[in-house]
Amino acid sequence: MELEWLIRYGRELLTPIMVLLATIFFAFLSSFIFKRFLLRFTEKTKTELDDKILKALKKPIFWIILLSGVYIAIKSFESLSTYMEFVDKIIKILAILIGLYVGIKVVGGIVWWYARREERVYKTFAGVKNLVNVFIYIFAILLVLHTLGYDVTALAAGLGIAALAVALAFQSTLSNFFAGIYITAERSVKIGDYVELENGLGGFVVEIGWRSTKIRTLPNNIVVIPNSKLAESIITDYYALDKEIGVVIPCGVSYASDLEKVERVTIEVAKRVLKNVEGGVSNFEPFIRYNKFGNSNIEFNVILRVKEFTNKFLIIHEFMKELKKAYDKEGIEIAYPCTNVYMRT
Repeated sequence: MELEWLIRYGRELLTPIMVLLATIFFAFLSSFIFKRFLLRFTEKTKTELDDKILKALKKPIFWIILLSGVYIAIKSFESLSTYMEFVDKIIKILAILIGLYVGIKVVGGIVWWYARREERVYKTFAGVKNLVNVFIYIFAILLVLHTLGYDVTALAAGLGIAALAVALAFQSTLSNFFAGIYITAERSVKIGDYVELENGLGGFVVEIGWRSTKIRTLPNNIVVIPNSKLAESIITDYYALDKEIGVVIPCGVSYASDLEKVERVTIEVAKRVLKNVEGGVSNFEPFIRYNKFGNSNIEFNVILRVKEFTNKFLIIHEFMKELKKAYDKEGIEIAYPCTNVYMRT
């Protein structure tokens, strides 16, 4: 009897053992392929996001293969057929936990990828990561309870109602929060840029938070703007493409002036200022454009170029001083505002 029992159970155990050995082999083979080929391949790509996602998937795939092999091995062992319902629940719960791990790691990798260039915007993405992780945990708990046989319909409905109530109560806060995510992800406004809003407010972006964005104005004051309002505003970003910007200075000379001489003198002064004053683009060729016959003067614009927005104030200041000196020396008149009245008799 004992020999027959050993032979019968030995035959039953042969298939599970073979399955387990094959599973262990394929699990380690997958780990080897990930390390030797896939990770090395992704290291050569421009983005680092694929590296983070593959690293997040390496261990879960290893454990999923092992878990699948264990499940198949147990199912092929006839003596344990009476316990298969319990085994199914355990396997499902373990699969849910692995999925939870993958979700958290992938979300963390995406957040890191977005925020790695600007450490100060990490707080915004960290809030997103924590919020998504909460949803992943709740979803995983509901799946585990459902697997264990509990009715989670009422619980899920209650959580949905609670989430709706919280969303309504914190509508303004959530609006600013998601607007901050949009601003940071799209990178339409970046920390360190000089921006100007449609209402005329301008300054350097110093912080993009989860609720508001802080702008430091030129008088060194901090203006706090809710992200929802900033996202809806028309914004001029002077640093978006290139920090160098053109400066247009309106001028005017009397009708008695020689316009060829005015153009020559003005350009000479402009070149000298751009070369000698800090912040000017020395290799830029300034020019003027006449544009209007005004009441007292022939009006024109002088176009200069500076290295960045804040340099224009000093350049304009020095240019106006030098231009007035040059005009006085060359006998070029800037007429006072006046109105001529002609009377017919």
